[in-house]
Amino acid sequence: MRISTIQAFNNGVAGIQRNYANATRTQEQISTGNRILTPADDPVASVRLLQLEQQQNVLTQYKDNLTAAKNSLSQEEVTLNSVNTVLQRVRELTVQAGNGTLDNAGRQAIAAELGERENELLSLMNTRNARGEYLFAGFQGKGQPFVRTADGTYSYQGDEGQRKLQIASSRDLPISDNGKKIFQNITNAGRISLSDTAVPPAALASGTISGMLVEDEVAFASFPPNGVQLVFDPVDPLNYTLSPVITPGVPADPTDPLSVEIPAVLGAAVNGRLQAGKDTLVHYQGAAFYVNGTPAAGASFTIAGPNGDPTSSPPNKVGILDTIASLRSTLENSATGGQVRDAVALALTNLDHGMTSVDGVRGEIGARLNVIETTQTDNEDVTLVNKSVQAGLRELDYAEALSRLAFQSIVLEASQQSYVKIAGLSLFNKI
Repeated sequence: MRISTIQAFNNGVAGIQRNYANATRTQEQISTGNRILTPADDPVASVRLLQLEQQQNVLTQYKDNLTAAKNSLSQEEVTLNSVNTVLQRVRELTVQAGNGTLDNAGRQAIAAELGERENELLSLMNTRNARGEYLFAGFQGKGQPFVRTADGTYSYQGDEGQRKLQIASSRDLPISDNGKKIFQNITNAGRISLSDTAVPPAALASGTISGMLVEDEVAFASFPPNGVQLVFDPVDPLNYTLSPVITPGVPADPTDPLSVEIPAVLGAAVNGRLQAGKDTLVHYQGAAFYVNGTPAAGASFTIAGPNGDPTSSPPNKVGILDTIASLRSTLENSATGGQVRDAVALALTNLDHGMTSVDGVRGEIGARLNVIETTQTDNEDVTLVNKSVQAGLRELDYAEALSRLAFQSIVLEASQQSYVKIAGLSLFNKI
């Protein structure tokens, strides 16, 4: 086989270039610390590294979401702690207002502080986060959630939405709570009232019955849906009888018109006696009310529950701010002792309900913060495993690479020397 001079030169140069490229490639690997510089170095490992990098990017986003969720919940928790502190003070003031020895000036002083606390609570309920969004407005973070209306009551302008962030592949965590849930949907202890069935009708305006409220929510669950009838003895009005209002039922046998009718509501009557010359607190099935003084002989009243048909039906829910505003208004208007007593009792119960609502949300926030903490730990563990796998696929074995570089350098030097020897060969040297 004949080899031309140009072919011999080309083969020599190609060999040197190939050996030089191999040595250069190894030097690049050593300088970067990576075994894979291009996908061609290891296609299977390159695909796996791409998947791991995508997973790492998702974990990084989850980490940012966890940080944002923690910041939002921490701010909400701090705000609710402040709300709870203000409510504690308002409750102390309410108890002081119920002191029968207070004169009008003392009540006015308490009302003045209640007004300031009311404004403080309104400010806290309209707190904004670092992005300028209202914490308790639901999805409508750009609009002020709580507004004082012209009549002194308060209106919630937000919605009932709850913002969430994805903190794991299958976990969305709530990072906010709407103000209606926390501050407005408070169970109203004053949701029972007098029906318009008093006998005589003028008895309704007598002020004989007042201060009606629910004092035991568990017992009140069995309160007759049509209310109870309070009847005072026609001979001795200090004696009274309380009995459920029984409505017509259905026949025992609908096909037999002569069958005996079964009442829809059954209940035993309760007899009692008032304290002479005093206002008496009467309890019945979780509800309580005052009988003021001695009523008219034979007078009859119907006390309707939330499902009854009162002349003026109180709402089942009430806002915390409205509770405080109502008590403040009573104290400012020089109310009588009985009116103050009733207003204080209602305010105390509703404030307790409001504080329970706030504490419940604080507990939920604490649970979410615990979830964030454990999820952060899990994400960090997965990140470490991810990086370890990436390192095993990408990173270079320096001992092997340095040995390979030394060998490639020897091969390169040998190829260079061989090329010099072969290039010097000529037939003219034999002549």
